[in-house]
Amino acid sequence: MVIVAVVLLLLGPDKLPEVAHKLGSSWRALKRLQERVEAEVREAIPDLPSTGDIARIARSPVNLLNSLADRVDAKEEAVSNAAEMATFPPPGGESIPESPSAPPPMPRPDSSMLPPDPSMN
Repeated sequence: MVIVAVVLLLLGPDKLPEVAHKLGSSWRALKRLQERVEAEVREAIPDLPSTGDIARIARSPVNLLNSLADRVDAKEEAVSNAAEMATFPPPGGESIPESPSAPPPMPRPDSSMLPPDPSMN
């Protein structure tokens, strides 16, 4: 109320509508500029989060970090579950027969199978 009273005293009742109109049109022009810039950026970077998401991230970056950590944990858990399923035999103790067309596994070389290193002399 104090601000309105001071503005009314400084501008007077005659100029107040004119100033309010100019402020309103300036505000609309600024909003249109913002929308144009946002549309151009979204056209260049289509995967960019929405403006609301960016504002929420800026207000609370800790929540963003927590959600990213939760996603990483979920992916790691899914990968470890898949690895466990691949290494354990299926339920019932049955083993999965190997394909007859699959080549036999290659033996791992030990140090006696490797040729001597000439730089070691």
